[in-house]
Amino acid sequence: MRSVKETATGKPVHPAPPPAPGAEQYRALDFANTALALPGGQFLDLLGSPEAAKRWLAERDLAPSDAELHEVCAARLRALRDQLRELLTSRIDARPAPDNALRAVNDALVGAPAVALLRWDPEQGLHRVQAHPTDQIVDHALAVLAADAADLLTGPDAERLAACDSPPCQRYLLRTHARRHWCSVRCGDRARAARAYARRTQGKHPDADSNAAR
Repeated sequence: MRSVKETATGKPVHPAPPPAPGAEQYRALDFANTALALPGGQFLDLLGSPEAAKRWLAERDLAPSDAELHEVCAARLRALRDQLRELLTSRIDARPAPDNALRAVNDALVGAPAVALLRWDPEQGLHRVQAHPTDQIVDHALAVLAADAADLLTGPDAERLAACDSPPCQRYLLRTHARRHWCSVRCGDRARAARAYARRTQGKHPDADSNAAR
């Protein structure tokens, strides 16, 4: 699978699709969907470089826009994302949660305060600030995302979790109704086109595999 190239600013040449249903409600779902399999054997990783990871965090108020991230930081984000995807898949498939994925999310939960703490100084008096210094920005982001993931996986919306049913897409979503398994209009159109093509092919070749349209 080929990776989508980025411009000099770290932005991908091909833009990412719109957020999947539920991703605007749960940043953890949006986080899990930063690994994108695209048609044509291409792959887009929205956390694939420090610059891309910083932009993604800043756009979701998880890091200041002038933060400095290194590759080790981006790699930590990608590692938690991969473990979260394991948890989402196991929840959708009604399988036991993998121990390593549980450990990764729990470690992130306690890695940094996920809320602004109370502080006092002569100029501002009592006020709330994030407790993390610059070198702990990623710890804070991981803690927030892990807490959001825990809420999603243990709350009532967990029953609505689904994986997009339009190969090669590998995004997750919250179903808006019982039959919705597509994360975007684009994926839905592609799935319908694939089924229509399979039906035409079967009509021409009676012995074609009846599972081709699935």
